Amino acid sequence: MEVSSLGHNVSISYKEFLLLPFPGITLYRQILFVPFFTTYMLITVLNFLISYTIWREKNLHTPMYVLIGLLLIMNILSTNTVVPAMLLSFLGQNRIPLSSCLTQMFFAYSALILKSTVFVLMAFDRFVAVCHPLRYHNIINRNSLFQLWMVGIVRSSILVCVLVFLASRVQYCKSNRILNFVCEYVVLLSLACGDVSRAQLVGLLVRIGVTFSDVSILLICYLKVLHTALKVTGGTKRRKALRTCGAHLLVALTVYSCGLLSSILYKVEEFNSADSQNLSSVIYFLLPAVLNPIIYGIAVNEIRDCLVMPWRKKVKGQQMLGSQVVQR
Repeated sequence: MEVSSLGHNVSISYKEFLLLPFPGITLYRQILFVPFFTTYMLITVLNFLISYTIWREKNLHTPMYVLIGLLLIMNILSTNTVVPAMLLSFLGQNRIPLSSCLTQMFFAYSALILKSTVFVLMAFDRFVAVCHPLRYHNIINRNSLFQLWMVGIVRSSILVCVLVFLASRVQYCKSNRILNFVCEYVVLLSLACGDVSRAQLVGLLVRIGVTFSDVSILLICYLKVLHTALKVTGGTKRRKALRTCGAHLLVALTVYSCGLLSSILYKVEEFNSADSQNLSSVIYFLLPAVLNPIIYGIAVNEIRDCLVMPWRKKVKGQQMLGSQVVQR
């Protein structure tokens, strides 16, 4: 930590912190390692397996499936940014330098904003596919998706860099104990000295701005899809459009709802324990990463068929080999 003095005023700014997730659980703390490690492995395996399947199968190289693959990769990035440090803290290795804390904040928030960008692109893709099918390939193609994705990367980088810069300019003298498993912006600022109202306002504006703009686009796109689908005479096309868009909208709203719940609990922290705030952060960071590969992967017929196809071929090959041996 750094110490600077001017007259009788002495300010101490901590440069190293202690991650203390679920501080209310002190007895048998190591037991928490097991469920969270299991969840971590489940998220990593499921998201990697389905994203690899999308990359491997050429018939899945369409804009919709490419966006699903991007979403699953963002799940892997956000999970691996947050969970390993949490697992180590359960085992007593909970010291984290301020530089590592800010790095974790950058990648965790970047992944979250990019996942929101993917939701918007998926909504736009479904809107064009249902409402303007004849122009779909002219509007949605590799170049347009790449350009929109780059816009999303630039947006997330600028917004997150602003937050990280503000957090790095603050002196932390109240405590070096972070009662959470991740270096969240609002948690760090709660440990700061002096007036941090401007920094808090910027963080609030970033969250509100991203959420409001992205949710507005989502709702507009899916309302247009719903309106168009209800006018379709064919029952099969209508059901397929409504089922696909309904699943997408459900996942997106789940993510935004978890983020809203987390924000509310931090704003009314005097009425909530640190453990409840940790639980809301777990839901926000980990629950979507578990649900996404199930809803966007296993529940999608084309992806599910590609997942089970190698096993079917293997079983069929063993059956053919067995029948040949019997004939001989």
